[in-house]
Amino acid sequence: MIKSYNPNNSISSPDKLDEDQSNEQSLRPSRFSDFTGQKDIIENLKVYIKAAKQREDALDHVLLFGPPGLGKTTLAYIISKELNVNIKTSSGPVIDKAGDLAGVLTNLEEKDVLFIDEIHRLNSVVEEYLYSAMEDYIIDIMIDKGPSARSVQLNLNNFTLIGATTRLGNLTSPMRERFGVILRLNFYNTEELAAIIIRSSDLLKIKINKEGANEIAKRSRGTPRIANRILKRARDYAQIHANGTIDKKIAKKALEMLGIDDKGLDDMDKKILISIIKNFNGGPVGLDTIGVAISENPRTVEEVYEPYLIQKGYIQRTSRGRIALEKAYQYLNCNKSEDLNLFNEKG
Repeated sequence: MIKSYNPNNSISSPDKLDEDQSNEQSLRPSRFSDFTGQKDIIENLKVYIKAAKQREDALDHVLLFGPPGLGKTTLAYIISKELNVNIKTSSGPVIDKAGDLAGVLTNLEEKDVLFIDEIHRLNSVVEEYLYSAMEDYIIDIMIDKGPSARSVQLNLNNFTLIGATTRLGNLTSPMRERFGVILRLNFYNTEELAAIIIRSSDLLKIKINKEGANEIAKRSRGTPRIANRILKRARDYAQIHANGTIDKKIAKKALEMLGIDDKGLDDMDKKILISIIKNFNGGPVGLDTIGVAISENPRTVEEVYEPYLIQKGYIQRTSRGRIALEKAYQYLNCNKSEDLNLFNEKG
C-alpha cells in the first residue's frame, strides 16, 4: 500500500498530529457553554443529559460520527463533565482482546463514561463481547482452560459507552443498533471557526484581530483542529515578520507560506482534482486508482481530503467512482476539453 508524508501538507490534515496532543488539551472546552458550533447536537445532548440526571440513571449509549477534527473527543469529555461522572478512554485498535475490555468494564463505577475512539476498528471478538455489556450490563468471563474451563457471569455497574468514528459504514448493524443516541458532527462555518480562533488566541495569549481570525477561519476546511494548528503557525510568522499581531495581511502571508489557498485547498487537494480531470477525463475513477496516481494512501484520500472536496462541491462520490464537478474545472481554470499538466505545480 502506498503511503506518503509531506510535512508541508500536514498542516491542513484533520488527522491528529503529534503537535496537537498538548495543544488540544489546553484548548479543549470543558462545558457546553464553552463549546462553539454543532448547535443542534449540543441542544439534544443537553436534553438527554438533563433527563438522565433527573431519572438518576446512566445516559443512553452515544455514537458520535463525522470527519476527524470536529470535536468528537471533546464532546465525550464534556458529556462526562456535565454528568459529573468519571471518564475512561481507549480506542478500537488498543482493545485487542476480550480480556482487555473486561478489565476496563469491571473498573467502571456507577454511571461512568467509557469513551472508545475509532470504535469501528474493534475486532469482531471484542465487539461481540461488548454487546451484553451495553444491553444488560453483564459480561461472561472464562475461568481456567481445557476440560475444567467454566464461564462466570459478572454484573457491571450501569455505564455510558460513547463511541466515536469517522467511518459509520464500517460499524456492524448489531453495534449501531445498541446506541440509543447517534449524532453526526458537521463541518463548521466561518463565523464559528473565527469564534474558536479568538477563544484559542486568548488562551494561548496570541494577538489577533477579527479580520485575521476570519482569514484563518475561511481556509481551515471547516475544522477546528486545523484552525488551531494554522493559528499557531501564523503566530510564528507574525512574531518573525511583523510586530507579533496577526491581522488579515499577516494571516494571508502565513497561509501562503503554508501552501493553503483562499479556498482552503492545499497541494494534495489540487493533485487529486488534476489527476481526476487530466488522467481520467473527469472520472468516474476508483479511489485506489487515484491513490496510485498521486502516490498517496487511498484511505488517506478518502478520510482526510475527500470529505471536504465533496462538501465544497468539487467532486462527487458515485457507485462507479469519483467524478470531478463543474466547480473543480472552474477552480483549475479549465474546461472539459482542455489538457492539464499534472506536473505544473509545486512539489
